[in-house]
Amino acid sequence: MKKILNKKEIEEVLESLLHLYPDAKAELDFTNPFELLIATILSAQCTDIQVNKTTDKLFKEYKTPKDYLRLTEEELGRKIYSCGFYKTKSKNILETCKILIENYDGKVPDNIEELMKLPGVGRKTANVVVSNAFGVPAIAVDTHVFRVSNRIGLADSKNVSDTELDLMKNIKKSMWTKAHHLIIFHGRRICKARNPLCEKCPITPYCLYYKGKR
Repeated sequence: MKKILNKKEIEEVLESLLHLYPDAKAELDFTNPFELLIATILSAQCTDIQVNKTTDKLFKEYKTPKDYLRLTEEELGRKIYSCGFYKTKSKNILETCKILIENYDGKVPDNIEELMKLPGVGRKTANVVVSNAFGVPAIAVDTHVFRVSNRIGLADSKNVSDTELDLMKNIKKSMWTKAHHLIIFHGRRICKARNPLCEKCPITPYCLYYKGKR
């Protein structure tokens, strides 16, 4: 049994997902690159819904890196407590704000390599920021993208970094960012980790997971 779809099949899968989720986009609330960076750091091991509840208050009061640096780690930790891992996230956010001021004139860098130098920013977070804040084509592989891509047959990899490479190779660059959102939407709504809703899924004719079940 094959482990990956061909490029024509992948294009047809993405067309189906585009029809199903025409408005697929980032579900974190933000109005500028800095807010997106903070929200994405907070989103590690946390739902976008909970992050948005937290940042709805946070972003009204703290708008720049300097604003955050008025807080201690403990004070910021109390404000982001509901996002989990608040001690680590508080430390990373304050260190990131310090670096942004010292090295980047308070602005968020617009490339993956510079972003990954910031505390709490891995490749996934960097991809989210450059694609959604700066319009740079990128595919951020989170738990949904990893699961759904390898389940359907858009990728055939055992880890996140190789999955990203597979997707970059198999999907047109102009579609990278949109495909990332489409796959996340599908993973959250239909292709769930446990008990995927295959009976509701429009791409079962292509899906290698579904074909393997039969």
